[in-house]
Amino acid sequence: MTTANSESSTPVRIPGRGWTVRLTGHTDHSVTVSCTAPCRMPARSRDLATLRRFAAQHAAAHAKAATVRPNAACHCRSQRCDAHAAHKVHCAGSVVMVLRHDPSVGQVWIVEEVCESCAPLIPHARVLARATAPVRPVAAKPAVQVPAPARPDVMGLFSSAGAAADGRDTVRPSRSGAGRPRRSPRQGR
Repeated sequence: MTTANSESSTPVRIPGRGWTVRLTGHTDHSVTVSCTAPCRMPARSRDLATLRRFAAQHAAAHAKAATVRPNAACHCRSQRCDAHAAHKVHCAGSVVMVLRHDPSVGQVWIVEEVCESCAPLIPHARVLARATAPVRPVAAKPAVQVPAPARPDVMGLFSSAGAAADGRDTVRPSRSGAGRPRRSPRQGR
Protein backbone atom coordinates (compact mmCIF):
# COMPACT_ATOMS: atom_id res chain seq x y z
CA MET A 1 0.00 0.00 0.00
CA THR A 2 1.23 3.49 -0.58
CA THR A 3 2.78 5.46 2.20
CA ALA A 4 3.75 9.06 2.71
CA ASN A 5 6.86 10.17 4.50
CA SER A 6 6.61 12.71 7.28
CA GLU A 7 9.44 14.67 8.86
CA SER A 8 10.37 11.65 10.97
CA SER A 9 10.54 9.56 7.75
CA THR A 10 8.15 6.94 9.12
CA PRO A 11 5.33 5.79 6.85
CA VAL A 12 2.01 7.42 7.70
CA ARG A 13 -1.28 5.99 6.46
CA ILE A 14 -4.66 7.51 6.89
CA PRO A 15 -7.81 5.38 6.85
CA GLY A 16 -9.41 4.92 3.45
CA ARG A 17 -12.79 6.57 3.12
CA GLY A 18 -16.04 5.00 2.00
CA TRP A 19 -19.60 6.26 1.48
CA THR A 20 -22.67 4.06 1.11
CA VAL A 21 -25.88 5.41 -0.40
CA ARG A 22 -28.83 3.07 0.12
CA LEU A 23 -32.48 2.91 -0.91
CA THR A 24 -34.69 1.35 1.74
CA GLY A 25 -38.22 0.20 0.99
CA HIS A 26 -41.01 0.32 3.56
CA THR A 27 -44.24 -1.68 4.02
CA ASP A 28 -46.39 1.22 2.78
CA HIS A 29 -44.54 1.02 -0.62
CA SER A 30 -42.57 4.20 0.05
CA VAL A 31 -38.77 4.52 -0.21
CA THR A 32 -36.11 6.49 1.69
CA VAL A 33 -32.54 7.32 0.72
CA SER A 34 -29.78 7.20 3.33
CA CYS A 35 -26.08 7.99 3.25
CA THR A 36 -23.33 7.02 5.69
CA ALA A 37 -22.09 10.61 5.62
CA PRO A 38 -24.13 13.32 7.35
CA CYS A 39 -25.86 14.48 4.17
CA ARG A 40 -29.21 16.07 3.56
CA MET A 41 -31.59 13.54 2.00
CA PRO A 42 -34.99 13.96 0.35
CA ALA A 43 -38.12 13.04 2.23
CA ARG A 44 -39.66 9.57 2.12
CA SER A 45 -41.53 9.12 -1.16
CA ARG A 46 -43.39 6.59 -3.29
CA ASP A 47 -41.54 7.73 -6.44
CA LEU A 48 -38.89 5.00 -6.66
CA ALA A 49 -37.48 6.14 -10.02
CA THR A 50 -36.80 9.68 -8.80
CA LEU A 51 -35.15 8.51 -5.58
CA ARG A 52 -33.07 5.93 -7.48
CA ARG A 53 -31.80 8.72 -9.78
CA PHE A 54 -31.10 10.91 -6.75
CA ALA A 55 -29.13 8.11 -5.03
CA ALA A 56 -26.96 7.51 -8.11
CA GLN A 57 -26.28 11.25 -8.47
CA HIS A 58 -25.54 11.56 -4.76
CA ALA A 59 -22.93 8.77 -4.89
CA ALA A 60 -21.38 10.39 -7.98
CA ALA A 61 -21.26 13.72 -6.14
CA HIS A 62 -19.32 12.12 -3.27
CA ALA A 63 -16.86 10.66 -5.77
CA LYS A 64 -16.46 13.98 -7.57
CA ALA A 65 -16.01 16.05 -4.40
CA ALA A 66 -13.49 13.70 -2.80
CA THR A 67 -9.89 13.89 -3.91
CA VAL A 68 -8.15 10.52 -3.86
CA ARG A 69 -5.45 10.69 -1.21
CA PRO A 70 -2.17 8.94 -2.13
CA ASN A 71 -1.40 8.03 1.50
CA ALA A 72 -4.80 6.43 2.22
CA ALA A 73 -5.00 2.83 3.38
CA CYS A 74 -7.22 0.43 1.44
CA HIS A 75 -10.83 0.79 2.62
CA CYS A 76 -11.56 -2.72 1.31
CA ARG A 77 -8.90 -4.12 3.65
CA SER A 78 -10.52 -2.40 6.64
CA GLN A 79 -13.69 -4.32 5.70
CA ARG A 80 -11.63 -7.58 5.64
CA CYS A 81 -11.91 -7.67 1.84
CA ASP A 82 -15.53 -8.88 2.04
CA ALA A 83 -16.22 -7.39 -1.40
CA HIS A 84 -13.96 -10.01 -3.01
CA ALA A 85 -13.97 -12.82 -0.42
CA ALA A 86 -13.30 -15.49 -3.07
CA HIS A 87 -10.01 -13.85 -4.10
CA LYS A 88 -7.49 -13.12 -1.35
CA VAL A 89 -4.72 -10.67 -2.22
CA HIS A 90 -2.26 -8.51 -0.36
CA CYS A 91 -3.22 -4.86 -0.56
CA ALA A 92 -0.64 -3.07 -2.69
CA GLY A 93 -0.26 -0.37 -5.27
CA SER A 94 -1.54 3.15 -5.42
CA VAL A 95 -5.01 4.22 -4.26
CA VAL A 96 -8.00 4.51 -6.58
CA MET A 97 -11.57 5.71 -6.06
CA VAL A 98 -14.17 3.13 -7.12
CA LEU A 99 -17.93 3.13 -7.42
CA ARG A 100 -19.65 -0.19 -6.71
CA HIS A 101 -23.19 -0.68 -7.89
CA ASP A 102 -24.89 -3.94 -8.80
CA PRO A 103 -27.53 -3.05 -11.41
CA SER A 104 -29.49 -6.26 -10.72
CA VAL A 105 -30.06 -5.18 -7.12
CA GLY A 106 -30.09 -1.45 -7.82
CA GLN A 107 -30.44 -0.31 -4.22
CA VAL A 108 -26.88 0.32 -2.98
CA TRP A 109 -24.08 2.55 -4.28
CA ILE A 110 -20.68 2.42 -2.58
CA VAL A 111 -17.87 4.90 -3.24
CA GLU A 112 -14.54 4.01 -1.60
CA GLU A 113 -10.78 4.42 -1.71
CA VAL A 114 -9.17 1.03 -2.39
CA CYS A 115 -5.78 -0.19 -3.55
CA GLU A 116 -5.01 -1.20 -7.12
CA SER A 117 -4.80 -4.89 -6.11
CA CYS A 118 -8.35 -5.02 -4.72
CA ALA A 119 -10.05 -2.81 -7.34
CA PRO A 120 -10.16 -5.32 -10.23
CA LEU A 121 -11.41 -8.10 -7.93
CA ILE A 122 -14.45 -6.19 -6.64
CA PRO A 123 -17.52 -7.14 -8.70
CA HIS A 124 -19.50 -4.32 -10.33
CA ALA A 125 -16.81 -1.76 -9.46
CA ARG A 126 -15.72 1.01 -11.76
CA VAL A 127 -12.55 3.06 -11.19
CA LEU A 128 -13.45 6.76 -11.09
CA ALA A 129 -10.14 8.41 -10.15
CA ARG A 130 -6.56 7.62 -9.31
CA ALA A 131 -4.33 9.18 -6.68
CA THR A 132 -1.76 11.62 -7.92
CA ALA A 133 1.80 11.20 -6.79
CA PRO A 134 2.57 13.31 -3.73
CA VAL A 135 4.46 16.49 -4.54
CA ARG A 136 7.85 16.36 -2.95
CA PRO A 137 9.74 19.56 -2.35
CA VAL A 138 12.68 20.02 -4.68
CA ALA A 139 15.93 20.05 -2.76
CA ALA A 140 17.83 23.28 -3.19
CA LYS A 141 21.17 22.93 -4.89
CA PRO A 142 24.03 23.33 -2.45
CA ALA A 143 25.78 26.69 -2.69
CA VAL A 144 28.93 26.58 -4.74
CA GLN A 145 31.89 27.49 -2.61
CA VAL A 146 34.31 29.86 -4.24
CA PRO A 147 37.87 29.17 -3.14
CA ALA A 148 39.72 32.01 -1.44
CA PRO A 149 42.20 33.75 -3.71
CA ALA A 150 45.64 32.30 -3.37
CA ARG A 151 48.26 34.43 -1.68
CA PRO A 152 50.84 35.58 -4.15
CA ASP A 153 54.16 33.93 -3.67
CA VAL A 154 57.08 36.15 -2.74
CA MET A 155 60.16 35.48 -4.74
CA GLY A 156 63.05 33.99 -2.81
CA LEU A 157 65.25 37.08 -3.07
CA PHE A 158 62.71 39.35 -1.42
CA SER A 159 61.04 39.03 1.91
CA SER A 160 58.20 40.72 3.65
CA ALA A 161 58.90 41.95 7.13
CA GLY A 162 55.65 40.61 8.60
CA ALA A 163 55.08 37.38 6.66
CA ALA A 164 56.52 33.95 7.30
CA ALA A 165 57.10 31.40 4.53
CA ASP A 166 53.84 29.56 5.34
CA GLY A 167 51.73 32.76 5.16
CA ARG A 168 51.35 33.45 8.90
CA ASP A 169 51.73 36.97 10.20
CA THR A 170 54.85 37.27 12.37
CA VAL A 171 54.60 40.89 13.47
CA ARG A 172 53.23 41.23 17.00
CA PRO A 173 51.36 44.30 18.15
CA SER A 174 53.31 46.51 20.55
CA ARG A 175 52.38 46.63 24.20
CA SER A 176 52.99 50.32 24.60
CA GLY A 177 49.84 51.29 22.80
CA ALA A 178 51.75 53.05 20.04
CA GLY A 179 49.79 51.09 17.46
CA ARG A 180 46.41 52.22 18.82
CA PRO A 181 44.54 54.99 17.03
CA ARG A 182 44.55 58.33 18.77
CA ARG A 183 41.41 59.94 20.09
CA SER A 184 40.41 63.08 18.35
CA PRO A 185 39.97 66.07 20.66
CA ARG A 186 36.41 67.14 21.23
CA GLN A 187 35.42 70.34 19.65
CA GLY A 188 33.91 73.13 21.68
CA ARG A 189 36.21 72.81 24.70
